[in-house]
Amino acid sequence: MTPEELSASLSRILSDLVASGRVQVELPGTVKVERPKQRDHGDWATNVALQLGKRAGMNPRDLAQLIADALVEVPGVASVDIAGPGFINIRLDAAAAGELAKAIVEAGSAYGRNETLVGHTINMEFVSANPTGPLHIGHTRWAALGDAIVRVLRASGADVQAEYYINDAGNQMNTFALSIYNRLHGLPVQEGGYPGQYIADLAQAIATEHPEVKALTEEAAIPVLRQFGYELQMADIKKTLADFGVSFDKYFSETTLHESGAIASAVDHLREQGHVFDQDGAVWLRTTVFGDDKDRVLIRANGEPTYFAADSAYYLDKKNRGFPEKMYLLGADHHGYVGRLKAIAAAAGDDPEKNIEILIGQLMSVNGAKLSKRAGNIIELRDLIDWLGSDALRYSLERVPADSPITVDPEVLKKASNDNPVFYIQYAHARSRQAARQAEARGVDRSEFDASLLTDPTENELLAALGQFPSVVAGAAKAREPHRVARHIEAVASAYHSWYGACRITPVGEAAVEPVHRTRLWLNDAATTVIANGLDLLGVSAPEKM
Repeated sequence: MTPEELSASLSRILSDLVASGRVQVELPGTVKVERPKQRDHGDWATNVALQLGKRAGMNPRDLAQLIADALVEVPGVASVDIAGPGFINIRLDAAAAGELAKAIVEAGSAYGRNETLVGHTINMEFVSANPTGPLHIGHTRWAALGDAIVRVLRASGADVQAEYYINDAGNQMNTFALSIYNRLHGLPVQEGGYPGQYIADLAQAIATEHPEVKALTEEAAIPVLRQFGYELQMADIKKTLADFGVSFDKYFSETTLHESGAIASAVDHLREQGHVFDQDGAVWLRTTVFGDDKDRVLIRANGEPTYFAADSAYYLDKKNRGFPEKMYLLGADHHGYVGRLKAIAAAAGDDPEKNIEILIGQLMSVNGAKLSKRAGNIIELRDLIDWLGSDALRYSLERVPADSPITVDPEVLKKASNDNPVFYIQYAHARSRQAARQAEARGVDRSEFDASLLTDPTENELLAALGQFPSVVAGAAKAREPHRVARHIEAVASAYHSWYGACRITPVGEAAVEPVHRTRLWLNDAATTVIANGLDLLGVSAPEKM
């Protein structure tokens, strides 16, 4: 019996009590079941009687008793006890508890997926680094977390588009192009330009592929170098993201907002909503009425749109593309953007509490990290990947809450020991695969399954941890906290290692293969499934051998 099946049984019991008139209360969509804090209290527990008792005009213990009387009749439930003011503790019989192992293996990669966010259509924007240089340490945490959040949202039924906003408009791109032009002609980079070696590399690549560019005047060369440099740098960014296991469904160019007239249309739309006013020759959006600290300029007095105008047009574009929910993942240094983004949502006619969500995270540091030889003044993401590995780097960032500052210790991440969290998890997966190979060599297969044989205390603990996985995934998606998945599969790995040390999958010596060995192979493979599925949600590999 899975936690979901137990929850469904509780929902049916409550529905029957309401239908019979014995209880009068509005029922929740689902009944939450959890592991008791003290394991001797049972396998699962629910506080639904405490939640509904007062609303039903009943003593919670009386309601708990009605539920318990019916629940004890459900096949697979061994006993039901009422504790304290109305907690319901549930113990399953061994066969019902053990059936979970077979259900997990049969579900395979689908195990853990749930429908808690079905109906949610979300645009998730993250990273969005300027295309004027390589990705660096400041983008690393948001790349890992953003991708993991997208994965858990999708695993919980949400329709999510991962989007990267390319800031390819504005004077920074001309500065970028002029920097390339100067290096192309052997000149020092201008003051305020981009000085890294990567600029010289871009210049060399352009000169090799387009030698005619070098003969152009500066005025003629700048737009050409701007385009060629942009294409090469974006290719570098996309390659680095791919090496980090991060993919985007859409790369959205800011330039398209300017060229398509979307910014002018956005200003007109906001003016129609009554939120735009003219002052001192400029066009303003009245954002203070929506909680912003000051009104914002959309169009400067010289007729040039501001970045805020582009942000407004971009938000409306997302809305017009059919995304009711817009999510942004920003670093702590962007905290000032929260008020203005919510003001844009409100001015656009959206509910800033429902249609826009801004996730703010703390920055990271890496002990011993060195400045990039290519970029000079930054620590490149590609260097971190080459140094620490994508798996170790991603996992170390995803197992910590986003709002907690983090310092990555390379000495720990490079250890092949249990002190290294990612090694601990991946070793559990590799160990389970090795156990399966050894079982096959010894003639143990999954040709039979008798859940009643899974009676060892370590089997009970492992089954309980495996059973919680779908609710952990759902909780991680709802809270936008993928670290919950990481911490849970660490608990699964711990339970697996304990079980592996206590219970044999293969017979001793030349002894015959028995049903208990075949049944334990199912449990072994169930653990494999959960660990692999959890690692996949974090964008981390599940090795077959280590």
